[in-house]
Amino acid sequence: MTVRSAQRVLELLELMAQQSQAVSLAEIHRMVDLPKSSTLMLIRTLQQRGYLARDDAGNYRLVRLPGEGSADAPAWGTLVRLATPWLTEAVAAVGESGFIAVLTHDDHVRYLNKILPDARELRYDRNISVDRIAHQVASGVALLAAQSDDRIEAYLTALPPQSPAGPDRPEAIRAAIQAVRASGIAVNLAGRVEGAAGVAVAVRGPAGHPVAAVNLAGPVERIKAELPAIKRAAQTAAARIGEALARRTPVSGRVLAAVG
Repeated sequence: MTVRSAQRVLELLELMAQQSQAVSLAEIHRMVDLPKSSTLMLIRTLQQRGYLARDDAGNYRLVRLPGEGSADAPAWGTLVRLATPWLTEAVAAVGESGFIAVLTHDDHVRYLNKILPDARELRYDRNISVDRIAHQVASGVALLAAQSDDRIEAYLTALPPQSPAGPDRPEAIRAAIQAVRASGIAVNLAGRVEGAAGVAVAVRGPAGHPVAAVNLAGPVERIKAELPAIKRAAQTAAARIGEALARRTPVSGRVLAAVG
């Protein structure tokens, strides 16, 4: 038994994903074989939900697929699914714990998942149900460094007043952000958790904006000893996750590739 209305929506999305350029209402009407009024209602629903866009000529193209994020609805579940294989590979390569982190709407860091190394008796773990203050963790600094200058200043302005010295001062945070921008990677060898250290690299979406960060963390002495390899693993994982996200993105109404 199928729900006919849901089937029609899915059929229209599938048909739009097959188009190499924007198509008119009349063309869509012929493709779906529905009354014109019903076709228009389907199109308007998908347009309001951000799946279709209408150009100046009145034609429609697919701009987003179900499960992909938008400004109003980050698709963290899809991100975790696409990121996990590459994060798993990085964890296996360096033998340290791996995390995928994002910025919440209030600029805190949220860890979406974690993968712990199998080969270590002593390994770093963290409670990922608790959000972190962004500038206090490597993932947050990596994500802040990838933001616009205006957003960084807004973040710093919203911080509570700090003492004249210490890592939470705006000047210290700016310096940390600039260091990450120069190197492309956040390295924290003196974390807020005693004895722990880590590195983080921002994952950029198809439009170049930051969507997440790959974080590899472990005991500080091990991170120091293997820092070059850990940096490479984090950078590779971030790049591969970005590529996986790009393959899901429609361009000019055409889906570049299907990711399961």
